[in-house]
Amino acid sequence: MVSTGDAAPTFTAKIGTSDHEPFDLDDHIGNGPVVLAFFPGAFTPPCTNEMVAFQERAAEFEDAGATLFGVSADSPFSQGAFREEHGIEFDLVSDMGGDAIRAYGLEMDIADLGLHGIANRAVYVIDDDGEIAYDWVADDPTNEPDYDAVLDAVESA
Repeated sequence: MVSTGDAAPTFTAKIGTSDHEPFDLDDHIGNGPVVLAFFPGAFTPPCTNEMVAFQERAAEFEDAGATLFGVSADSPFSQGAFREEHGIEFDLVSDMGGDAIRAYGLEMDIADLGLHGIANRAVYVIDDDGEIAYDWVADDPTNEPDYDAVLDAVESA
């Protein structure tokens, strides 16, 4: 599992829209802190709460110079519908192949719900040098991060 002080694994994926726009984490490193908020699945109550909470604080993250991304194994279409339904303005990244999820050591299954190879809930702040400046991984995927601690980490990165 990736933790504070480690080099952030970079990855490519798709932006969560119906346009299938490419996403490359390398394109965002060095332009201010990057926040990667991994979440298990769109439209689930805890994930909705988390992404809406980040949206409610999006201006604070932007004011601190950060770029915020939500990352899940959901399809770009599902993420696009999720963004639209909940007014999420920051980009969601579709990691359907699980490359980022595995690179960060977050792969998990929730067999009772038929979910396999999804991301555990986790937040990473990556600094301009591409190092992890902050990490938080949920002990239980229904837990949400401490949003103030994430913002503090951004302001310190």
